[in-house]
Amino acid sequence: MNKKFIAIAGNIGVGKSTLTGLLSSRFGWKPYYEVVDTNPYLSDFYKDMRAWAFHLQVFFLSKRFEHHKKMFQEPETVIQDRSIYEDAEVFSKNLYYEGKFEERDYRNYVSLFHCMTSYLKVPDLLIYLRASVDTLEHRIKSRGRNCEKNIPREYLERLNQRYEEWVSNYKIGPVLIVDTENLNVVTRKNDLDSVADLVYSTLEKQDISTQHTAQVIHFTPQIQS
Repeated sequence: MNKKFIAIAGNIGVGKSTLTGLLSSRFGWKPYYEVVDTNPYLSDFYKDMRAWAFHLQVFFLSKRFEHHKKMFQEPETVIQDRSIYEDAEVFSKNLYYEGKFEERDYRNYVSLFHCMTSYLKVPDLLIYLRASVDTLEHRIKSRGRNCEKNIPREYLERLNQRYEEWVSNYKIGPVLIVDTENLNVVTRKNDLDSVADLVYSTLEKQDISTQHTAQVIHFTPQIQS
């Protein structure tokens, strides 16, 4: 298979980092993880979103852009935990709609985003991990990050809405939508095998086809009895 770029997208706590690690280990891909613990604005942001929204989002945007540049210097396939597109189309847009992003700051941010992404290759495959807010809250609590302890439920709900809007209008390449409500790629090998096989077969088909089509593929695991 030719060198590919895979991006894993989804709300906070949905399992992006876990799947990134498992797929990279299985296929020998180079993983690029989201920079969270080193973001100096994250704790302040969750305490006062309006005051720190611009600082937080520009930090994420710059780090994601750095990752993109490094990824395309890699000789092998790369897989990224959260893409630069989510920063603008989900998180920043949500903050703006909530009135927590100043108008001039938001316009400046969007302009910067479009300038940066005009130089970037789009993902060969976007994997969108979907989960309910109840499931997200359970997973966030289980992983125990201090900076995430006080995330409002309503914030996760609105992010889920933004994600669904973004994915439904995503036209720059194929999307694999994975329902993670009953998925456990850590403890159930069959779940991981099913997702991994679907991801790999989708990428293999791109080597045969000359078109980079915008298609949507759905995967829902069977409920374990």
